[in-house]
Amino acid sequence: MKLLIMAGKLLTVGGIFILTVTLAGVTLASDYDLEIPLGLDEDLFHVPKDNPLTKEKVALGHLLYFDKRLSKDGTIACATCHMPALAFTDGQPVSTGIYRRQGGRSAPTSINRGFSRAQFWDGRAATLEGQSVGPLTNPIEHGFVNDDEVVSTLNKIAGYKKLFNEAFGTNSITIKQVGMAIASFQRTLISGNSPFDRFDWDGDEKAISEAAKRGKKLFFGKARCNLCHFGTNFSDEKFHNIGIGWRGETVDVGRYHVSHDKKDIGAFKTPTLREISRTAPYMHDGRFVTLKQVVDHYNQGGVKNPFLDNQIIPLNLTESEKQDLVEMLRTLNGEGWQHATSPLSFPE
Repeated sequence: MKLLIMAGKLLTVGGIFILTVTLAGVTLASDYDLEIPLGLDEDLFHVPKDNPLTKEKVALGHLLYFDKRLSKDGTIACATCHMPALAFTDGQPVSTGIYRRQGGRSAPTSINRGFSRAQFWDGRAATLEGQSVGPLTNPIEHGFVNDDEVVSTLNKIAGYKKLFNEAFGTNSITIKQVGMAIASFQRTLISGNSPFDRFDWDGDEKAISEAAKRGKKLFFGKARCNLCHFGTNFSDEKFHNIGIGWRGETVDVGRYHVSHDKKDIGAFKTPTLREISRTAPYMHDGRFVTLKQVVDHYNQGGVKNPFLDNQIIPLNLTESEKQDLVEMLRTLNGEGWQHATSPLSFPE
């Protein structure tokens, strides 16, 4: 069989080339026009070569992300723990899955995941595609027995079979495709063009307050925040023991579960600070309700333990300096993700 290429278009999204080809008048894939806001480095936005952004995959991933049928008992969707109204978190110290079962960690935001490689607090998923399907077979979260049960559930919904065919050109749904679609949607959840960006990049002196300007100097100076929170997403993408969970509690060993390296005991991934004032509570176990409490923790030098990161030291910030630092952090609320709301309906 010969395919007649009628037209072709070469595009770039985050540095990744997408070839949109029309075959005999039928478009196989349509590019997704993703705008990278001010303050974000497009060159650091990661789109795998085998999963370019297309409108079809993003639309499918959007539905899957919000559909509670993607859980064993039909009560949990990705959006249950990553709510648009809470900057794609759930506002809880630890998340709740099927049958009201509680996990041991807080739900991190889904925003700006395209600027990150390793996912989850302990980095156990090497890709956003892997993260997107991981919770589906977690007995506490979505509760499916295995990937086959996920696929079987979707295969029973004719509307989804049609959408998978449009997105991937196949009648056979696979768990890999599920991950590719959800990851594609998550990559559209971007935060930039914050007041801090307009001040820092455009020189708009009125974009942030005088207190926030003082806070910026502290952030990059006395408070040492930039040792771990730097770059386009305010994260070094590494894992650190900052002294959380060492006051007699059962210790969550964090990254050690993945690396089995003693130096990683109690280490967790540095989260993005973008949208930070909208994503309380804080830390991997959600123990801090306010940003002031977070600053207090760092100011005292964390909680001493055998694996404490050597960058965590007492800061000797005054109360007014702490407040200025919090004011600076509040200026990192941006835009680019607010378009993503719950679908009005789902495939049948």
